[in-house]
Amino acid sequence: MTNPPGLLPPLALESRQLHQSCDPAQFGFQTTAELEALNELIGQTRATEAVRFGAGIRHEGYNIFVLGPAGVGKRSMVGQFLAKKAEAEPKSSDWCYINNFSQPHKPQAIRLPSGKGAELQHHMAQLVDYLRAAIPALFESEEYRAKAEAIQDEFTKRQESALKELGDDAVTQQIVLLRTPGGFAFAPTRNQEVIAPDEYEKLPQEEKDRIRRVIAELQERLEKILSHIPQWMKERGEQVKQLNRETTRAVVTHVMDELRTRFSDLPEIRTYLDRVQQDMIENADDFRNEEESANLSGLTIVTRKSFHRYQVNVLVGNGKQAGAPIVSEDNPTYSNLIGRVEHIAQLGALVTDFTLIKPGALHRANGGYLLLDVRKVLLQPFAWDALKRALQAREIRIESLGQMYSLVSTVSLEPEPMPLDVKIVLFGDRLFYYLLQQYDPDFSELFKVAADFEDRIERNAETHLLYARLIATLCIKEKLLPLDCNAVARVIEHSARLVGDAQRLSTHMRSIADLLQEADFWAREAGLAVTTANNVQQAIDAQIRRQDRLRTQLQDAILRDTLLIDTQGAVVSQINGLSVLELGDFAFAQPTRITATTRLGQGEMINIEREVKLSGAIHSKGVLILSSFLAARYARNQPLSLTASLVFEQSYGQVEGDSASLAELCVLLSNLANAAVLQSLAVTGSVNQLGQVQAIGAVNEKIEGFFDICAARGLTGEQGVLIPAANVKHLMLRRDVVAAAENGQFHIYAVDHVDQAMTILTGVPAGEAGADGQYPMESINRRVAARVAGLSALRKAFAHPSEEKKMDRNH
Repeated sequence: MTNPPGLLPPLALESRQLHQSCDPAQFGFQTTAELEALNELIGQTRATEAVRFGAGIRHEGYNIFVLGPAGVGKRSMVGQFLAKKAEAEPKSSDWCYINNFSQPHKPQAIRLPSGKGAELQHHMAQLVDYLRAAIPALFESEEYRAKAEAIQDEFTKRQESALKELGDDAVTQQIVLLRTPGGFAFAPTRNQEVIAPDEYEKLPQEEKDRIRRVIAELQERLEKILSHIPQWMKERGEQVKQLNRETTRAVVTHVMDELRTRFSDLPEIRTYLDRVQQDMIENADDFRNEEESANLSGLTIVTRKSFHRYQVNVLVGNGKQAGAPIVSEDNPTYSNLIGRVEHIAQLGALVTDFTLIKPGALHRANGGYLLLDVRKVLLQPFAWDALKRALQAREIRIESLGQMYSLVSTVSLEPEPMPLDVKIVLFGDRLFYYLLQQYDPDFSELFKVAADFEDRIERNAETHLLYARLIATLCIKEKLLPLDCNAVARVIEHSARLVGDAQRLSTHMRSIADLLQEADFWAREAGLAVTTANNVQQAIDAQIRRQDRLRTQLQDAILRDTLLIDTQGAVVSQINGLSVLELGDFAFAQPTRITATTRLGQGEMINIEREVKLSGAIHSKGVLILSSFLAARYARNQPLSLTASLVFEQSYGQVEGDSASLAELCVLLSNLANAAVLQSLAVTGSVNQLGQVQAIGAVNEKIEGFFDICAARGLTGEQGVLIPAANVKHLMLRRDVVAAAENGQFHIYAVDHVDQAMTILTGVPAGEAGADGQYPMESINRRVAARVAGLSALRKAFAHPSEEKKMDRNH
């Protein structure tokens, strides 16, 4: 019985099916120098629309996550779009920190029109410089000295007048008021001469009592006078202070009025200037005595007044920048994002003030756009939480980690938070986006716009021309030689090969730019004025050559029979599978021998790789599917009484994926049917429970991996590879493989079903069940069915009666 049309063994694919060439004749140019540059990435309409929407909407939470593989030009496209949009937007404000004269540890944040921050800072610095010279000069003037001396004279006259009155009263009572180094003292007199102590002892007792009584009264009056002196000194000090204030006010008010006029339209600045003026008047002595000395452990330390409290810390100034700011932070640490308060060492201690507050990326981007790499943010401790906190609170609060987590107890500043109005643009792989969506409940509230970049676009005549313009743009940007039309066609073919699909083109701009730069190198080495297709091929070959050391070693091991791979003859229970190894950006394939054994058992499928934990979950799933296929096709009405073992011979690493499941099923059927498999063929493909062959990845690399071994041993015209029919549209094989196929030296077969594969591999028809459920005589399926039935009968013959009853109940 013959196979129905759907299961006829397929013929080898024609050479035109193995490589979809790009015809240079379709281009209407000689070199890319004739083409107009592209202003945007091709094939990224969805992502462009998302970026435009996310940048335009101003509601809370509509920040943008740009997702897609690295190298597709995400940053370039977003940066160009935002740069154009930001030019038309108003400048963001200046933000400054100023001294809080009532609470110095809580600096005040002020918002100023663009450019005004630097202007205020400059004028305040000029003001301090002027006053440091003007105020000391004013206090050294004759006018000030005269007024100060007048105040001193008044105090002296009041003190002397009170003491003179007391002294005169004492003289009338024969007592004199004496000034001594220790203070004032009273002494008795006779004839205006002080009585000596021995003479005083000779006085009558009544006289002594009188003198003591009089001196006591005078002493009491003296104490009252002396008690008033501190008050008089205080009054004198107040008068001097008032004089100093008036003197300082005379010069400060004049220059302050000029500043008030300059900033008359900014009420908060006028208020600030009033406070500055009041502080300067109250602390005029700071300008008069700029140096202070202190004794520290016997060492005299001289310090100069810094006048930092009158400075203006311009945290963000946007005076020179047109439009809204666009900030890209490449090192998004906690401090680099939200800012920090720095400290300086002074006399063995760390001190700080508001002038040491430094901005973060959020400050610089406030009013505009902040671009961040999500991976870098997540890698920095506390940075992700700090970013979310700022976005949720809509303010930037500068806090040191030490204070936040009570790790240190040093006194620091508490700067006033600044309002935050910024659009965050995060760049990252799709994995980060979906993980954050799943595990961070705040993420979906803060990043509501996803701009998903394509990694491939449809290939057609229109995209060919767009790709040519893209190449022209890259040549202009990188200052490369123009490419001729043949070179452009070769780049387009290589782009399709990069995505492993003849009907698609890669949007991985970094790979294309690297290829163009390397082709330009070879063109210049050859002294050419235009890059040719040969130069492009040189660059492709050189890229492979730099990375194929391991591939060469493995191929050498096969050719020297260290790794056992047959490419001729036919063997039962042995087949050539194809496995892919990826080393960074370079992937290659090599044939792997797969063998199978079967014996009497209870339907168990032993995956030796899984037993030793070298099999991934997907590969293990593929092996279990084989068991289901065998049972469904050959043991519907009887127990599947076999145990099968499958192994990748000489495999010493992890095996993953289901692309070998077709080969594994074929080698199992080969064992059960006792049918030899052609070793000149290799097999790749996934299979389902119905025996249908499904598409796999890296089909080009797998075909080329087997071809290289066959070519090294000598092509016989019998060698080839079986692939899924669904993978034909992905074929972009090397020119040498296509040429060999065209000359009949190598064959590519596309199969839809395992029966087609078995027919090609064994040369024996697989056979299809007839109306009676029987397969044709001598067909593969008839042999397999007979083997399965024979094993079932053997198991029943050897079974214990209790097991036999169990088998009967189950079937």
